[in-house]
Amino acid sequence: MKIDDWLLDILACPKCHSPLRPDDAASELVCTGADCGLAYPVRDDIPVLLIDEARDPAARDAPE
Repeated sequence: MKIDDWLLDILACPKCHSPLRPDDAASELVCTGADCGLAYPVRDDIPVLLIDEARDPAARDAPE
C-alpha cells in the first residue's frame, strides 16, 4: 500500500473526523477515534473512504 505521508496527514475518518492510521497488512486505513474505529479499504493504492464500504472491527467482537 503506497500512500504519501502528506496525504495521510490530511485524511480523516468521514464518520467521526478522527485521523486515520495505515494498516499495511490488511490494506486498510483505520480510524483512531475511540468511539469509531472503522477500517476503510485501500484498493490499488486508492483509499475508499465511504462509510458503507468500511469494516467495523467492533461488530465482529459484539455478542449476537
